[in-house]
Amino acid sequence: MKVSRRIWLTGASSGIGLELARLLLAEGHCLALSARRAEPLQAFARRYPGRVLALPADLTDRQQVRAIGAAIEAQWGALDCVILNAGTCEYIDASQFDAALLERVMRANVLAAGYCIEAALPLLRQGVRPQLIGIGSSVTWLPLPRAGAYGASKAAMRYLLESLRLDLASEGIDVTLVSPGFVDTPLTRRNDFPMPLRWSADRAARHIVRRLESRPLHIDFPAPFIWALRLLSLLPARLQFALGRRMARSSLKEG
Repeated sequence: MKVSRRIWLTGASSGIGLELARLLLAEGHCLALSARRAEPLQAFARRYPGRVLALPADLTDRQQVRAIGAAIEAQWGALDCVILNAGTCEYIDASQFDAALLERVMRANVLAAGYCIEAALPLLRQGVRPQLIGIGSSVTWLPLPRAGAYGASKAAMRYLLESLRLDLASEGIDVTLVSPGFVDTPLTRRNDFPMPLRWSADRAARHIVRRLESRPLHIDFPAPFIWALRLLSLLPARLQFALGRRMARSSLKEG
């Protein structure tokens, strides 16, 4: 039987986060759940009394995130694991570039993660075999049309976590970066382009949970999609540019 861990999971109201919450609770862990929408979190709290802290908040608000950290400390005193799953995606229209869109995506995907890390690290330092996990994206392997804001935010997330991994190693805090391909979530259902090798949110969550116990540096999936992106990223810059332009033209035709 697995040892129960105290886990803070963000973005727990839908998609991968919702499925992660279901699986981790079924394994017997205690979860602090955060998302903007309160009802899904409260439903878990009702189903698992005494094991769930429902902590809805706007994670782009630093003070609200600090309040979450204080609530977790008051209840548990420490954290063993943090899973930074919350995030958003918006696509850039280069013909009408909107810097406000870039700001929204960076705030939701990078600054919010930073606020959570700030609140979580003192609690992880008091935890048992502490682990920090961030959900990135495979998009960071190859530039894609219209994905400038989302890709930039996930590239920043990748660098932030991989740098923190070096700095936190001496404290015994392991850092894992998860880089999914396409996953069927309410967010990706808004996409207007083909999504090859798309996984269900349940499958993605099961894949992540199975691997977390070994504390890997990276969890990338699905393997064929990841390897294809990595191989394409090794192409000469001009060939990558030509491929990207072709995808951009295809996207315009579909639109």
